Amino acid sequence: MKNLKYLLLRRVTQIGLMFLYFAANAYGWHILEGTFGSSKLFGLIPLADPYTTLQVLSAGFLLGADVLVGALLITLFYMIVGGRAFCSWVCPINMVTDLANWLRRKLKLDKEEVNYRFLKRRTRYWIMVLGLIVSAVVGIAAFEAISPITIMQRGIIFGFGAGVSIIVAIFLFDLFGVRNGWCGHLCPLGAAYSLIGQKSLIRVKHDHEACTNCMECKIVCPENQVLHMINKESISVTDGECTNCGRCIDVCNDDALGFSIRKLNKDS
Repeated sequence: MKNLKYLLLRRVTQIGLMFLYFAANAYGWHILEGTFGSSKLFGLIPLADPYTTLQVLSAGFLLGADVLVGALLITLFYMIVGGRAFCSWVCPINMVTDLANWLRRKLKLDKEEVNYRFLKRRTRYWIMVLGLIVSAVVGIAAFEAISPITIMQRGIIFGFGAGVSIIVAIFLFDLFGVRNGWCGHLCPLGAAYSLIGQKSLIRVKHDHEACTNCMECKIVCPENQVLHMINKESISVTDGECTNCGRCIDVCNDDALGFSIRKLNKDS
């Protein structure tokens, strides 16, 4: 029987955060106000997405000290603790892509050998850079203007409009197109947080002695290239592209995977 502990924790976190943003608008709560791009915690502590902040700066705008401090706080948090956890524990689009990829597995639509022939995971890094260049050229935060993350958040708070078509397109792309297509290959925020979280402390640790090589972890992992050590050696997942989602831990019936604190003196 598969464990759903981390899946449930992630959903509680994602839905809870969206509710707090909704409550700020609907009920005037001051716990978490704003958007993922720029927020206030308890009306005092500024929080800002680092990639959104870079886009705004690239567009030539001057930012207040509170936004810069907010971007620094978020950067330090994911750099030290969270890695790319934003993608799996915070981002609301993750719920859409998780559903698409769950259906994809159930319908047996995976053809990974085709996926990697025409779309590489490094594409998201090029899109990340392109977003900054376009922001500088057109004078607005380019990706933020069309970000499905922002569209979904505003849709949940204020109601969906035509922007819902982008959410549907991502769902269909992940379902019938490329496995983990949006988050794993195209999203520039995923690329940014991969770079930020390369040396983060909380990591998945593999126990080679307990592993029976069932490969259930690789089937569900959205970034399964990070699990290169499975049934080979007992080391931590140190790749910054790991989302720390816990999917691999949930499905491992051998207790060969679990979260641990990364050792500072070596990558194991």
